[in-house]
Amino acid sequence: MARLADYFVVVGYDLDNRVEGEGQGRILQRFPEKDWEDSPFPQGIELFCQPSGWQLVPERQPASFFVAVLTDINSERHYCACFTFWEGLDSPQLKKVDAGDADEADEEPAVVQHSKLFAPKSLVVVSRLDYTEAFRNCLGLIYTVHVDGLSTPLETVIGNLLTCVIPVAGGSQIDESPVCSLDKVPQSPACDWLLACLQPGPEEREDSLRTITLGAGDRQVIQTPINDALPVSGSSVAQLFRQLGIVNVLYLFCAALTEHKILFLSSSYQRLTDACRGLLAIMFPLKYSFTYVPILPGKLLEVLSTPTPFIIGVNSFFRSETQELLDVIIADLDGGTVTIPECVHISLLPEPLLQQTQTALSMVLDPELEFSDQAFPPQSMNPSALKIQDKEIRAVFLWLFARLFQGYRWCLHIIRIHPEPVIRFHKAAFLGQRSLTEDDFLMKVLDGMAFAGFVSERGPPYRATDLFDDLVANHVERIRQEEACPHKVMNHVKELAEQLFKNENPYPAVAMHKVQRPSETSQSTDQSRTPFPVLDDVAVQLFIDHAVAKLKSSPPVVKAELKSMVPSGPPLGDIVDRNGNVMANSARRLEVVRNCITYIFDNKMLEAKKLMPAVLRALKGRTARVCLTQELNQHVLQNRAVLDDQQFDYIVRMMNCTLQDCSHMDEHGIAATLLPLVTAFCRKLGAGITQFAYSCVQEHMVWTTMQFWEAMFYSDVQNHIKALYMETDDGNQQDQQDGSGNIREISALELAAEQNRLWPTLSKEMQMERVQKEESTVFSQAIHYANRMSYLLLPLDTSKNRLLRSSGLGDVESVSNSYVTNSIAGSMAESYDTESGFEDAESSDVANSVVRFINRFVDKVCNESGVTNEHLKALHTMIPDIVQMHIETLDAVHRESKRLPPIQKPKLLRPTLLPGEELVMDGMRVHLIPDGRDEATGQMGGPPLLPAEGAIFLTTYRLIFKGTPSDALVGEQIVTRSFPIASLTKEKRISVTLTMDQFVQEGLQLRSCTFQLMKIAFDEEVASDLAESFRKHLHKLRFPQHVQGTFAFTVGQSGKLVLEPKTKDKNQSLKTLSKNLVKNAKRTISRQYVGRKKEVPATWENRSNFQSELDEDEISVSEEVDQSALTLSSTIRSSDRQTMSNVVERACCRDYQRLGLGTLSNSLTRSKNEPFRISTANRMYTVCRSYPGLLIIPQNIPDSTIHRICRCYRQNRFPVVCWRHSRTKAVLLRSAGLHAKGVVSFFKSPNAPTAVPSQADSTSLEQEKYLQAIISSMPSYSESTGRNTLSGFTSTHMNTSESSDKLRQPKIGDLMKQVLGNKEDVPGTFSRGGKWGSIRGSGRLSAYNPDIGTRLAGKESPQPNGGPNDPLFLRQQKAYLYIIGDKAQLKGGKQDSFQQWEVIPIEVCDVRQVKNSFKKLMKACVPSSQTTEPNMSFLRLLEDSEWMTLLHRVLQVSVLVVELLDTGSSVMVSLEDGWDVTTQVVSLVQLLSDPYYRTFDGFRLLVEKEWLSFGHRFSHRGAQTLGSQSSGFTPVFLQFLDCVHQIHLQFPMEFEFSQYYLKFLAYHYMSNRFRTFLLDSDYDRIELGVLYEEKSDRRNPQVCKSVWDYIDRLNKKAPVFYNYMYSPEDEEVLRPYTFISNLKVWDFYLEETLSDGPPYDWELRSRQESLAEETAEKADTGAPKSQRHIVWPCYDNLSKVMPDAITKLLQDLQNLEAELGQTSEKWKDTWDKIKTTQRTETKLESKPSFSSSLLMSSNLSHQRRSQGVCLQDSRVGSSIKLGLDCEASATSTPVAGRPSTSTLYSQFQSTESENRSFEGILYKRGALLKPWKPRWFVLDKTKHELRYYDSRQDKDCKGVIELSDVESVTVGTPTMGAPKNVEEKAFFDLKTSKRMYNLCAQESSNAQLWMDSIQSSLSDA
Repeated sequence: MARLADYFVVVGYDLDNRVEGEGQGRILQRFPEKDWEDSPFPQGIELFCQPSGWQLVPERQPASFFVAVLTDINSERHYCACFTFWEGLDSPQLKKVDAGDADEADEEPAVVQHSKLFAPKSLVVVSRLDYTEAFRNCLGLIYTVHVDGLSTPLETVIGNLLTCVIPVAGGSQIDESPVCSLDKVPQSPACDWLLACLQPGPEEREDSLRTITLGAGDRQVIQTPINDALPVSGSSVAQLFRQLGIVNVLYLFCAALTEHKILFLSSSYQRLTDACRGLLAIMFPLKYSFTYVPILPGKLLEVLSTPTPFIIGVNSFFRSETQELLDVIIADLDGGTVTIPECVHISLLPEPLLQQTQTALSMVLDPELEFSDQAFPPQSMNPSALKIQDKEIRAVFLWLFARLFQGYRWCLHIIRIHPEPVIRFHKAAFLGQRSLTEDDFLMKVLDGMAFAGFVSERGPPYRATDLFDDLVANHVERIRQEEACPHKVMNHVKELAEQLFKNENPYPAVAMHKVQRPSETSQSTDQSRTPFPVLDDVAVQLFIDHAVAKLKSSPPVVKAELKSMVPSGPPLGDIVDRNGNVMANSARRLEVVRNCITYIFDNKMLEAKKLMPAVLRALKGRTARVCLTQELNQHVLQNRAVLDDQQFDYIVRMMNCTLQDCSHMDEHGIAATLLPLVTAFCRKLGAGITQFAYSCVQEHMVWTTMQFWEAMFYSDVQNHIKALYMETDDGNQQDQQDGSGNIREISALELAAEQNRLWPTLSKEMQMERVQKEESTVFSQAIHYANRMSYLLLPLDTSKNRLLRSSGLGDVESVSNSYVTNSIAGSMAESYDTESGFEDAESSDVANSVVRFINRFVDKVCNESGVTNEHLKALHTMIPDIVQMHIETLDAVHRESKRLPPIQKPKLLRPTLLPGEELVMDGMRVHLIPDGRDEATGQMGGPPLLPAEGAIFLTTYRLIFKGTPSDALVGEQIVTRSFPIASLTKEKRISVTLTMDQFVQEGLQLRSCTFQLMKIAFDEEVASDLAESFRKHLHKLRFPQHVQGTFAFTVGQSGKLVLEPKTKDKNQSLKTLSKNLVKNAKRTISRQYVGRKKEVPATWENRSNFQSELDEDEISVSEEVDQSALTLSSTIRSSDRQTMSNVVERACCRDYQRLGLGTLSNSLTRSKNEPFRISTANRMYTVCRSYPGLLIIPQNIPDSTIHRICRCYRQNRFPVVCWRHSRTKAVLLRSAGLHAKGVVSFFKSPNAPTAVPSQADSTSLEQEKYLQAIISSMPSYSESTGRNTLSGFTSTHMNTSESSDKLRQPKIGDLMKQVLGNKEDVPGTFSRGGKWGSIRGSGRLSAYNPDIGTRLAGKESPQPNGGPNDPLFLRQQKAYLYIIGDKAQLKGGKQDSFQQWEVIPIEVCDVRQVKNSFKKLMKACVPSSQTTEPNMSFLRLLEDSEWMTLLHRVLQVSVLVVELLDTGSSVMVSLEDGWDVTTQVVSLVQLLSDPYYRTFDGFRLLVEKEWLSFGHRFSHRGAQTLGSQSSGFTPVFLQFLDCVHQIHLQFPMEFEFSQYYLKFLAYHYMSNRFRTFLLDSDYDRIELGVLYEEKSDRRNPQVCKSVWDYIDRLNKKAPVFYNYMYSPEDEEVLRPYTFISNLKVWDFYLEETLSDGPPYDWELRSRQESLAEETAEKADTGAPKSQRHIVWPCYDNLSKVMPDAITKLLQDLQNLEAELGQTSEKWKDTWDKIKTTQRTETKLESKPSFSSSLLMSSNLSHQRRSQGVCLQDSRVGSSIKLGLDCEASATSTPVAGRPSTSTLYSQFQSTESENRSFEGILYKRGALLKPWKPRWFVLDKTKHELRYYDSRQDKDCKGVIELSDVESVTVGTPTMGAPKNVEEKAFFDLKTSKRMYNLCAQESSNAQLWMDSIQSSLSDA
C-alpha cells in the first residue's frame, strides 16, 4: 500500500524578495508540516513550479498543469504535479512591486508600468506514484472548489487527498481501497469516515480498481498495474515516435543505453515529461540510473555541463543556451529533429537486429507502408489506437531485449547463496558465445550502470518473475524461428502488447465517474477573484493524524509475494551453434590436432614435427583450440603430467599458439581451460627440480587482466559451492529430468533457488553453519588463486619484471565488470603506475608489483563475496610469503633451465664474403619476417619460404641474412637476402609476433634503394643492448664521416680501423694541390703540344695509368705508385709532370678526338679552319670546379672571355660543346641555367639603347658573342649565303631522314607541342593535362609557345598537299641554335627576330620530386606489409609514385633534342644547375643519336664523360656521407639507366650490352663497392688522388677499384653482359616511343633471388657454386639423383638455372674443351667465328635469306627490329629466327608489299646453305680458248654434287658436276694461262664420264683437302 499523495504545497509569488530583478517563488503553505519518515520533503519545489522563472504578467493566463520529476539523495523519484493559475494583485501589493521596481530603475529603465498585474500561484501534489491523470483531476477539483466557491471546505478536500491510500500493484490481493464518499464524512472534524475508508467493504470485488472521492461530489477510478515491475507509459511512447520518427528515437535509445547525454527541447512542459517517460519505458528491463530531470528550471541550466550522462528536458525558450554544448545530443520534440554533435559517436544496434527492429516499428506505426504499392490494398489498415500502439512499440523493444540478452542467465556466476545471493555476470563468456566480441554497442551496454542494476535485480534465482523473464526463458526458440518473417514477429508483438496493455488497464471497461470542472463563467469573467485562501492547517493535520492512528491500529497488510525459481531458458552454446556463427573448423583440422598430440605423447617426435606447422595454423580457429584443451586434459593424471624435454617444448609451443589468439578478455574461455593444464604439465630438470609449463606461457596479455582472474575465480567458487550443496543434499536430488526425458545435471542457479526457498525453514544454527561453510569455501579459493596468480605473473627470470611493462594494467579497473567503487583499486593503482618499467628493476620490485596485483584482486573478490575481515587480513599476510616462496623455487628452475641443452635451433649458416669484405658484427640470430611481396610467402603457390630463421651479419660492405625457411616442407633450402649498407634508405623499429613462439619480439625494418626490404625480429637469445649496438654500427657504416670511410676506399683494410681524415691534413693537402697544379700547369703548357707524332687512339689498357703517352720514352707498364700514399699531395708529388697529360688522357678528350671536335695538335699554331678547340682554361679547376679540366669551346673565343661568361651561369657551368652530329655537324652543348639577374638582360634586344654600358651589359654581350660563335661554327651557317628558307630546309630534312620511318615518329612540331604542352594534344600522349608541362601540373602555356610551337610545327605542315598552310611560314626559318631552358628562369625575356637562337622553355623535374617519386616507387615495388585495400594495389601505388611520368618527360625532351640535331640545328641544354636533368638529357641524346655509345666502350665513355667528368654529384645525391645524410637519396643516375632500359626494350638489336649490364650498373651505382660513382667531380677525385690510380692493387689483385675494370674482367670470362641480338645498323638514330603506355616497369625493381641474394657480385656466385659442388660431392652416397629441379620465381636465379641457348652452348663448349684438356678459347672469339661463318653463308645463299627479308620487312613496318622476330604475314603463318647478324640486310633489296610466293616458298624449303659439306675458291679452266677463272665451288654431299658460282655472294648456280659421273681425281699440271704465283702441287684434274675439269687451288694444302673431300664423297656414295 502507498499514499496517493505525500505532500500538498501552495507556492506563490514572493513580493518581498526579488533577486537581481527576477521574481522568486516561495512556499506559502505545505501539508503535512512535518516530513514523513519514509519520504522526506523534496527541496526546491518553487523552482520547478515556474521552470522559466517567476514573472508578473499584464493579462491573466489560462491555468496550466504539468508533472515535474525530482530525484532525492536515495535515488527515489518524486512526482510533483503542478497546477498553476494567475491571481490579480491588489493595490498595496502593487505598490510593493512598484517600489521594488523604482529601486532598480537605474538598472532597468525600461520597466513598463501596468494598471493591473497578475501573479502566478501553484498548487503542488508531491507523490512517489506516477498517476498524472489522477493528479490533474484532484488539483483541478481543488481549484474548482476555490473558484466556484463550492460548499465543501478546501481543508476537507486536501485532507482526503493526503489520506488516500492505494495498492502499489494490483493482482489477486484483496482491495483495501476506501470509497471516500461525501455522505460518510461528517462535518465535524472527528473524521470517523476514515475508519470506513480503511475497512474493506464486504461487497467490494477483488480487483485492482481504486475508486476515490475527495468529498466534493467527485468520484474517480485509479487503475493500479497488475505488476509494478513493468513501467506504465500511457501513450507517451507512441507520442515520442510520432514527434521524432523511428530512426531518431532509435538513436536516442542507443545513446541512452550507451550512456550519452540527451537533452529534450519543447515549448510544452508536459510533453517533455511524457517524452522522458516514453524513453525510459522502452529501455525496460534496464533501468536508467543517471541524472533524470524531465523539466529543468532555467535557473539550473548549468547542470547541463555536468560530465556524467543524463536525460534532461528544457523549455525551447532556453534553446540558445544549449547551443554551445559540444557533447550533448539534442532532441527537438516540436521540430522533430535529433542533433548529434560531431564529437559524439553513437554505437548502434548490431545488424541484423537494427534492420529487423526498424521493420517491426514501421509495421506498427505505419501499417499502410507495406501495401502502398499494391493495386488492391486491403480495406482497413489504420494503425491501432494511440494507447494500443504505445504498447505495441514497447512490445517490439521487449522482443529486441529478449534477443539481445538471450541466454544471459547461463553466464551468471553465483558466488554466495546465503545469507543473500551474490551474483556476478561473466561478460566475456556471454560475448564470446554470442560471437559479438567486436560489437561496440553490446560491449558498452554490458559495461554500463543500467546492466549492472539489471544483474543485481534479475540475477537472484528465486524471486517473483515478470513478462521479460518469461520471454527470455520460454520464447527464445519462437523468436529465433520467426525473426526472418516480419508478420510472425508482428503477431508475437501484438500478443506481448496485449499483456502490457492488460497490465496497465486491468479493467478498461470501467469509466471515470465524475470530476467537476470550473464553470465557464468563472473561467471567462475577469472579475477580481478572491485570492486562494490561507488554509487551516490544524484541520488538515487532524485528518492526517487520524488516518495514521487508524493505520497503526489496523493489522498490517502483507502482500503475499509469489516467489518462484527463475527459469534460465535454453543454454547459449546451442543457440550460437545453430546459428552457425561459430568459426568453422573442418573435422580434418581437428584430426590433425588430435594426431599431433597423440604423436607427442607416443614419443613419435618426427611425425609430430611434420604436423606442427599445420597444427599451429589450425589453432587460429576456436574449435581447434577447444579441441586442444580437451585432448591435453585426457593426458593429465592426478593433476600431474611429466614430460621429457622435447615433448614439453612442443606442448608449450602449442599452448603459446593457442593463447596468442586469445584476447585479454578470453571470451571463449580458452585461457580458463588452459589454466589448470599449465600447472599440470611439467618436466624434471634435476634432483627435485621440476619446471612447469606456466613458466613458459607467461607472455600473454590475458594473465595480466584483472577481469580474467575475477571471472575464473567466480566460476571456480560457483563450482565449489555447488559441490558443497550437492553433497549435503540427498543423492536422489542431484539430477533432474528435463522435458524430453533426458537426465541432466542440475545448474548452480537452480540449486541456489532451491536453497533460497528452504532458507526460511532452517534453524538459526543450520543457517549459521551454511554461511560459514560458504565463506570458508570462498576463502580457500582465494588462497588457491593467490598461488595461481603468482605462478603466471612471476617471470622465470625474476630480474625481468614483465608485469610492470605490460600495457593497460593501470586502467584495468575502468574496464572491469565490477559494481564495487574503484576507490580501493584506484589507491593501489596510483603507486602501481609510478613504478619504473625498466628491466633493471630489482627482483624485490618484481615481488612487490606481483604482491600488489594479487592484493588488489583479493580485496576486490573478497569484498564482493563477503569474506570476513579476519580472513581478509590473513590473506594479506599470506600473499607476500606465497610470492617469496615461489620466487625461490623459480630461481632454482631458472638456474637449471639455463643448463639445459638449448632447443635445436637451426645451425647458423656463414655467408660467403667478397675479397676485402670483413665482418663487423658476427651473426645474430633473427627471424626474417615476410613483407608485402607475395611470392616468397607461398601466396602464389608453393610452400612459404618466409618466415625464415637464421642470422643477420653486418660486414663492411653488406647486410646479409642467411637462414632456412621455418616451414618444415622447405627446411632444406637456404634463404639469403642481402643489400649493400650504402643503399640503406630507412630503418624503423617494429615489434613482431612470431607465429611459432608467440612472443612479441623487438624487430627492425630495413629498406634499401636496391629494392630490398628486410623485416627482422631478433631472437630472444639476442640481448637488447646487442641489437642496439647493431643499429649503431649499421648507422655508422651507412653514413661515414667522409667519403674515404666508404667500402670502396676501406676495402682490404681492416673494417674496424676505418680512420677519419683529420681536418688539418685536408687543408694541407689543398695547399699542396694548388702548388702542384700551378707547377704542373707551367710545365704542361710549355710541352703539351710537343712530342706527339701522330694521334694514337687511346686504348682501354693504358687508360688510367699514371704514365702519359706524351712521354713515350718513359712508358713502362710495370711502374706503379706507392699505394700507401693516399693523400693528394703525395700522389701528385710522385707524378708531378704527368698530371696534365693525364687530364689529356681522360675519357672526354678521347671522345672529342673521335668526334673531330678538336685535338691537341703537335704545333702551337692550331689550324684555324677547325671550328672548335680544346681549351685548358679550367685545367686548375678555377673557372668551374665541377667541370672537367679540358673543355671544347668555339675556336675564336679566347680563354679570358670564359672567366667572364661563366659568372652568368649557376655554379659557373657555362655552355660547352659535348657532342657533334657526324652528318649535320650540329653540336650539342650543355650548361647550367642562367643566374636570375642575367636572364633578362641576356635576352634583351641588342639594339636597346643603354645610357651607361654597365658590367652586366658587357657580360651579356660577351654571352651573345659566345652563342654567335657557336652558331657560326656550324657548317650550315657558314655555307648559307642568306638565311635558309623553310622550303629548302624541309627538303634537306626530308632527304637526310629518308631512312627514318615517316609513319612512326611524331615530327618536331608535334614533339615540340608535346613538350611545351600545346592545346591540341597529340593523341596518345600521357596527359594529366596532356602536357610535358609543369611537374606541378600547371597548365599555363608559356609566353614562347605560340612562336616556337608554330614555327616548328610549320616544318611538317598538317595539310595533305604538304605545302605550308600559311604564307607566314615562308618568311620564317629554323633557328641555328635552340636553347632548352627552365621555364621558371626565362620569364620576361623577349625573343629578338634577328638572333639566330631560339629558346624552348620547359618545366623541369625538381630533384625533390625525383626523390619523393623514388620513395613511393620503392614502397610500391617492395611493400612492407600485405594489404587488400584496392587503393593500395601495386598498379595504383605505381601510378601515385609518378616515376613513369618522370621517365616519360626526360625521354620526351631527349627525343625532341635528337630530332632538332638531326635536322641540323644545334641544341644547348641549359637546365637547373646543369648536373642532374641536363646530364640525363644530354647523355640520352648522344645514346640515341650515336651508335658508338651503344657499345661497351662507348657507353663507358659516355658515362665517364657526361656523368663523372661533368660533375654529377654522386656523393651528394646518393647521401653517401654523414654530411649529405639530410639531403636523402635522389637517384638521378638510376633514372637515366631506367630510360636506357626503356630504349633497350624497344631496340634490342641496337645495343652491344644486355639488360643485365644496366642492372649491374644500377646496383653498383648504389652499392659503393667501387670508387667509380663516389665523388662529386673530377676536382674531388684529384683531391683524393683517385682520378688516375691504376686498375688494381698489387697486394690484392681481386679488388677492383673501378666498376669498368671489373666489367671488362668479367666480360672476358663470360658473356653475361653481352647482347646476342646485337646487329646494329649504320648511323641508326633511335627514336623511341615515350608515352607512358609504351614504358614498362623495370624488372630490376621487382625481381628477387632468395637462393643466393642479389646476382650482381660475381665472386660470390662463383664461390657459392664451388661450395655447392663440394657439398654435393660429399653428399653423393650413391643414392639415385633426380635430374628434375623445381624453379621458384623468387628463389632461384632464372638466368643461372635456365640459361639461354647460346650461353648454354658456349658453356658446354668450354666444359668439353676442359675435359679434352685443350686450352679453351675465349667465348668472344668463338662467338665471332660463328657470326663470321653465318655471315659468309648468308652471302652465299642464292635467294634473299629468310633472316634478311625478315629484318627488312620488319624495318619497313615498324622501325624497331624487336627481338629479331617478325610475323611476316598472318595469312601465311609465321616463322621465328634469331638474327645473329644482318649485314646481309644491307645488300639485299627490301621486299615491298607482300612478298612473292616463290620467296615465301623458298623459306619453307631446306635452303642450300644447310647442305654445304666443303666450299671455297678454285680456279677452273674454261672451255677451249677460254681463260682460267676463279669460281666459288661448293661440295654438297647430301645432293651428291659439286656446284660452282661466280662469287660467294652469288645465289645463281653457274654449273653442277654430278659426283656419280666422276671417274677419278688426280694431281694435275699447270697449263697455258694458269694463274701465276701458284705452286705446281695446287693443280688437280677431275675426270667425269663426259669431260675433264682442270682445277687449281690457291695453295697445295688446299688442293689436297679438296681432293680428299671429293674422294671421300665418292667412296661414301
